[in-house]
Amino acid sequence: MAELDKVTQAILKYIDEAGFKQEGAFNLRHNGMALCHGDSRHIKIVKKQDKPGIDVYIDADTDGEEVHIPVVLDAPGFTDKVYNDFHIKAGANVVIIAGCGIHNSGHEDSQHDGIHSFFVGKGANVTYRENHYGEGDGEGARILNPVTKIFMEENSIFTLDTSQIKGVDSTKRETEVTMGKDSKLFVVEKLMTHGAQTAESNMDVLLNGSGSSAQIVSRSVAKENSSQVFHPAAVGNAKCNAHIQCDSIIMDEAQVRSIPEINAKHLDAAIIHEAAIGRINDEQLIKLRTMGMKEEEAESVIIEAFLN
Repeated sequence: MAELDKVTQAILKYIDEAGFKQEGAFNLRHNGMALCHGDSRHIKIVKKQDKPGIDVYIDADTDGEEVHIPVVLDAPGFTDKVYNDFHIKAGANVVIIAGCGIHNSGHEDSQHDGIHSFFVGKGANVTYRENHYGEGDGEGARILNPVTKIFMEENSIFTLDTSQIKGVDSTKRETEVTMGKDSKLFVVEKLMTHGAQTAESNMDVLLNGSGSSAQIVSRSVAKENSSQVFHPAAVGNAKCNAHIQCDSIIMDEAQVRSIPEINAKHLDAAIIHEAAIGRINDEQLIKLRTMGMKEEEAESVIIEAFLN
């Protein structure tokens, strides 16, 4: 209980300092249990009755407010599965910030599966940021399997910004997007793996509405013996535009597979894909070395710039 109190106090202090109570809403989850939450004038959070998770209701007058839904998992051998649904009314403008931190110092695996569904109303503008992080010196794995489902109505905008750069042993990301007329999707995915870590990302974007557009950018770095698989797919079912770009840096004995897929089912569907996998640029490395940097320092600078 004492440890739980410390976690709660630290999070409440963080929430208070960030001013969430005035600027938006928040919900904190620790080892499968909701610790605290706060509503704002335009955003209401309701606990689900039939399964773990919450419903977040964002009304049409929301303009620039934030929703924070952090998850902390520090119990070895614990698996947390949660269903969070976001109901965004027409015309709303909101930023949703999610993230899961796993600390595992035990011998058993710790796992978090977050299933997030977004129902985006006509003309709404949503930015969703999701950060994953793992740490701990135990033998148990740190596992994250996020599922993101996005349903976009006419003229809506959705920006998906995901990042996973340290400490997660295994991850499988599933993303599904259904786009309406004149809707716009922007995706930026950043990933770094090391050791024997594995990462898989599958994305299906259905451009169903006339005038819809999608821009998908994936950047990753694979080190040591880690492996990565990317499979983004864009399906043009109407007059639309889409661009998929996958760029990866491979190091040591790592493996990277990039499988961008485009599927045009309409005469006016214009879809482009690009994929590149390569080692760190030798010229950049030499230039930084001549400035007095050690090789590891130079590599870190290049990787950081690449992921940002």
